[in-house]
Amino acid sequence: MRRILHLLARYPAITITVVVGVGVLALDLAEMEGASRWVATLYVSGFIVWTLVGMVRDVMRGHVGLDVLAVVAMVATLAVGEYVAALIIVLMLAGGEALEDYAGRRAKKELTALLDRSPRIAHVIVHGGSTESDEVRDTGADEVAIGDVLLVRPAEIVPVDGVLLTDTGTFDESSLTGESLPVSLSAGQEVLSGAINGSRAVRIRATRRSADSQYQQIVALVRDAQESRAPVVRLADRFAIPFTAVALAIAGAAWGISGDPARFAEVLVLATPCPLLIAAPVAFLGGLSRAARTGIIIKGGAVIEQLAQVRSAAFDKTGTLTRGRPDLVAVRPAAGFDADEVLRLAASAEQYSSHVLADGIRRAAEERGLRIERATDAREVATNGVTAVIGARTVVVGKPAYVAALAPDTERADLRTGQAGAYVALDGRFAGVLVLADDVRPESRAVIDWLGTHGVERVVMLTGDAASTAASIAQAVGIAQVHAELLPPEKVHLAAQLQPRPVLMVGDGVNDAPVLAAADIGIAMGAKGATAAGDAADAVILKDSLDQVVDAVSICRHTLRVAYTAIWIGVAISVALMLVATTGVIPAVAGALIQELVDLTTILYALRALTGPESGLVLDRSPTARLNA
Repeated sequence: MRRILHLLARYPAITITVVVGVGVLALDLAEMEGASRWVATLYVSGFIVWTLVGMVRDVMRGHVGLDVLAVVAMVATLAVGEYVAALIIVLMLAGGEALEDYAGRRAKKELTALLDRSPRIAHVIVHGGSTESDEVRDTGADEVAIGDVLLVRPAEIVPVDGVLLTDTGTFDESSLTGESLPVSLSAGQEVLSGAINGSRAVRIRATRRSADSQYQQIVALVRDAQESRAPVVRLADRFAIPFTAVALAIAGAAWGISGDPARFAEVLVLATPCPLLIAAPVAFLGGLSRAARTGIIIKGGAVIEQLAQVRSAAFDKTGTLTRGRPDLVAVRPAAGFDADEVLRLAASAEQYSSHVLADGIRRAAEERGLRIERATDAREVATNGVTAVIGARTVVVGKPAYVAALAPDTERADLRTGQAGAYVALDGRFAGVLVLADDVRPESRAVIDWLGTHGVERVVMLTGDAASTAASIAQAVGIAQVHAELLPPEKVHLAAQLQPRPVLMVGDGVNDAPVLAAADIGIAMGAKGATAAGDAADAVILKDSLDQVVDAVSICRHTLRVAYTAIWIGVAISVALMLVATTGVIPAVAGALIQELVDLTTILYALRALTGPESGLVLDRSPTARLNA
């Protein structure tokens, strides 16, 4: 009951119209036709005035819609005494607007709960010393002053730009620079806000206030890009002027030929624009619901229009075309050591490490079915490596300098750009190198190929990563045009110049947020993306899979086809009925009720957007395909 009352309060126009309609019918049954006529006339007249005020506001914003036809129809029915028909028109209009409003608010509600991940709290060290007894006070990130000493705990986001005071620290800057591998910094080096601290608590001295820090500068770029983007006109409005002209012409001709002004109202009742006002919102709501069910949140019907017509696509690299996490790509054992044994013992030691490479090593051992053993003793030297006793063997895994200090025969490996090495020593002897890299997503190649064969004429890569790494990834996924080592403003500029339009941009980091907002359509990989990226994007992918970009395009194209078809069905039936009404065989009230059947027909067809054909994307997820990728 509470839910029903809430809905009635949310849509007062529908509620009041139903109440007035029931009252008018009750007065008619009580043979008080004069009173019922006055009640209906006053209410519909008030609704007409309210609609005209909205029309004037729209015209002042350069927007002309279908409301003029509805106003003429309501005035005409009142003028000829068909007040019940006028009430039916009001009910249809109120219902259509409520349905469209519901679709937009539903999408926003789901996104609000998803994207609230920005740094807000800073741990300020009151005395700024180096002892464990220093007092820590939590404060808002925007209250941090230059010179404040901050404590950043493991896995926390750095709240403001600063200088590292701790001897060393490891930070994940992938959401800022596009670099997927963690960055090791030493005392005195700059730490950027928005970076994620590693497994060790560190201290930094603030060098900028929150408003001037890297994170907030990127958010400001997002805001500017959003404000500069041109609005998209509603789909149904494109039919407004021609449909209005045809309807008025038919109604005027019927009046002129018959000499009966009631004929004008009878035709216009059948010309009310509800098939146009309702069909597109219902189809778009169906598309939004289907996309959400698939794991894609799309922010409104205008995005569906744009995404359905995309002609160019730009992709970030790290976390978008690639997995965004380092994976083991090779085991290079030293002479006399077995590759599986080296990996097994290294993974056993790395289960006691919180380093980002450790997860990739453990994962690789599990995928190969290697048994990970418990250690009798283990210790980690932050940012350098881990030493563990596994059975009767002493295992050391870490940076080359750290391992070389315990195994002098350690040899440095020849690594490609974008790769990282975890060096392994067993019982004081160099045992080999585990090579890790941010692997290409297995679906990336298929996604790029699908776009190229489905109307997307141009695909490019825009990344802040090194040129050599970007080129190798682009070649692997089938992208010919690469722009590397870009700063966020440069990405925005390149996206703005990209042709043909509309342009789709897909990214996941904070550094992608400005270009996501500047592109015609921005899609954020929300499973791992940052708040700014998700807020700036037009659509957010909830699952960590790039193939949902194809699903989004496919769903939007199907939705737009359904919306257009539903509109044309409504227009065709309405025009046919208007022509029949010129003969006078359809009274105004009957025409209004028949028009409700037309509305029902268009709604039922528009609901086809809830289902649709598959995208046709074929993915090869076999181990061989992953190895080749």
